[in-house]
Amino acid sequence: MGFTKSGGSINWYPGHMAAATRAIRQRLKLSDFVIEVRDARIPLSSANEDLQPMLSGKRRVIALNKQDLANRNLMHKWISYFNSRKQECLPINAHSRSSVHKLLDLVEFKLKEVMTREPTLLVMVLGVPNVGKSALINSIHQIALSRFPVQEKMKKARVGPLPGVTQDIAGFKIAHRPSVYVLDSPGVLVPSIPDIETGLKLALAGSVKDSVVGEERIAQYLLAVLNTRGTPLQWKHLVDRETKDPHHELENKCGVIKDLQNKGKKSMNKSNAYRVQDMVSEVQRTLCITLSEFSGSLEDESDLEILIEHQFEALQKALKIPHKASEARIMVSKKFLTLFRTGKLGPVILDDVPDASDSVS
Repeated sequence: MGFTKSGGSINWYPGHMAAATRAIRQRLKLSDFVIEVRDARIPLSSANEDLQPMLSGKRRVIALNKQDLANRNLMHKWISYFNSRKQECLPINAHSRSSVHKLLDLVEFKLKEVMTREPTLLVMVLGVPNVGKSALINSIHQIALSRFPVQEKMKKARVGPLPGVTQDIAGFKIAHRPSVYVLDSPGVLVPSIPDIETGLKLALAGSVKDSVVGEERIAQYLLAVLNTRGTPLQWKHLVDRETKDPHHELENKCGVIKDLQNKGKKSMNKSNAYRVQDMVSEVQRTLCITLSEFSGSLEDESDLEILIEHQFEALQKALKIPHKASEARIMVSKKFLTLFRTGKLGPVILDDVPDASDSVS
């Protein structure tokens, strides 16, 4: 299936990324502090390797965003890992005011010495596409408005589910005495991602457009990760459940509504939420059954490919996609990826925690 390093490379480097990278490098030279935003599900894969040499010489904090979608049981290991490399690391949720407050408190603490001798300070926020930089900028802006008498009205950074939304560099003032400016920046990747697995992780997290890799291939990779880690076996309790409780965890089900409904459409009612939750349970149950009945070796790529092919067929039934649909596999892939990306399949960290002897960029 080409999931290993020998599986080729992924290239996605639109013109605006090349120009943005040049602009970022220029502004990095002037920045007093850097908030490097990474996806908490891929703490290493979401680092822009080309910028790491410049970042290593700057005051910075690595903000592991989307911690709500990551496995919290592993986050302390990542914190310890980055700390052992003398790199400040803080898991955050860009949509949580308290979480962003903690980040700003840390930035202020790290800049305390510089504040006494510099009248103006620049804090730059950067990262690869779709790690949540714009959402973080918007949250910082809202906090700044409550803290400081900012006179001018600032435009919110555009936030979207697709990479490439922010295409220029903008800044706004967040403090006086000293004056502190926060610079937002576009998400930029390296021109080529030679490690195919890293590329697939970025695509799975939404940092690379689906069309570049292909939804089906991304879904295949997700199934490979879930199967080899034995994740579906954690859903065994769903297999033997004969009846469904329509009132079970209503609050969680209502949370599904907000993530899955399309903009411009009417809000789903409770009945719709139940159906979505039933669909999630059916998908989990299907994956658990197919993996439990699998008699091959997960370490054998051919056997794994057979299992994934069988799971695609089973998921088509679970998701109630017409058998004769000409684009059935694409439809299965898109729905399956949506469930993963919105956290409905459960929290996960795709990167393996490196050994203490390994180096980090």
